[in-house]
Amino acid sequence: MPLPTGKAEGEENGFIAKGFKLEGTLDVVGALRVNGRVKGTVRSKSQVVLGESAEIEGEIQCAHLSVAGKVNGNVHCTERLEILSSGLVEGDVHTPSLGIEPGGILEGRCHMKTQPGTAEAAKAAKPAVAISRPVEPAAKAASPAGQG
Repeated sequence: MPLPTGKAEGEENGFIAKGFKLEGTLDVVGALRVNGRVKGTVRSKSQVVLGESAEIEGEIQCAHLSVAGKVNGNVHCTERLEILSSGLVEGDVHTPSLGIEPGGILEGRCHMKTQPGTAEAAKAAKPAVAISRPVEPAAKAASPAGQG
């Protein structure tokens, strides 16, 4: 998923390339794309995109997170979390909206309550969940003898 091309005033796009390793707290004003490894906390008030080679060990806090790589830690999204077909998230997630493509994995607890008093809470009476996996129909209950 490409980074947004337009920039708001004061917003910057960041990039951590494959082969780079970063340890500590990463605070980004704008959107961030990670193809390398990060151990620590990643924070952005915008979008964070994790490419297939990305490995994050620690907490992620952002508005919108798209995961094609691996996350081992808790995730807090104010808008949406998307786990793509190659993505793996091991940890608890907090988001009002969740999408998981076939092949994507979430191993942990999911909390989908919105923040009270926010514009998102006013708009979203029910959180949205989109899981793109085929669902097997439930087995039909057997009819009692003599009823048909």
